[in-house]
Amino acid sequence: MAGNPRSVDEAIARFDAVVARYDGRTPEAIAAQRRQIGRGVTSVAKRAATIGILLGILIVATIAFGLIVGPIGFGGLFIVALAMLAMVVFVGLWPTRSAKRVPYTEQLPTKTVVQQLDSLLVNERPALPPPAAREADAISAQLPLLESRLATLDPLDPLAQDARRLMGKHLPELIEGYERVPAPYRRERDGGGLTVDERLAAGLKAANEALGDIGSRLAQQDRDAFETQGRFIESRYKDPSGLEGS
Repeated sequence: MAGNPRSVDEAIARFDAVVARYDGRTPEAIAAQRRQIGRGVTSVAKRAATIGILLGILIVATIAFGLIVGPIGFGGLFIVALAMLAMVVFVGLWPTRSAKRVPYTEQLPTKTVVQQLDSLLVNERPALPPPAAREADAISAQLPLLESRLATLDPLDPLAQDARRLMGKHLPELIEGYERVPAPYRRERDGGGLTVDERLAAGLKAANEALGDIGSRLAQQDRDAFETQGRFIESRYKDPSGLEGS
């Protein structure tokens, strides 16, 4: 009999594995969809906060009007209620800026680049052949770490530029190019002997390996910096005589 989960994260991982067996998605795909839902919840929360602020301002203005000018009466209350309803409808129906993918430029923030790719992979996964979908899931699994690490790098760093260009330009173009090929022609082989489906999977696999290499190099930089700091502390404080000169 399997033991009890030792943490919430382990319990969630087990749940994801069970769900994956039934709906055909990998745990990486489920995690990517959860991140997209989280971004949607954040957007809804921002809208709710905006509505709350506007309603608060209107209520304060109504109270101030009643204290300074005079009672607003039932007609005034009806107008205020209509204004509140109009605010809720206006803010609720206002289109979000993230609904449409922003074209890639070198000035586009890294967070936007990563999250747009994450959403693209989640949205297009059902249309991808199984081998390509698995490679897309592997790419999605790397995105949270890459987002956090690239945010600390200088945008002009060669590693950052390569990763941003791959995630913001080349991968979306690869998937969009695949979608433009009519389904009946995707089984025809190209000059390299691969079908369109196979070429897509190969391209995604190469991108996944490239992002993995970038992530490893970034992690190596962190390990080197940590080793240097550790050696410094050891050399300075291991010998009690080193404390006398500090």
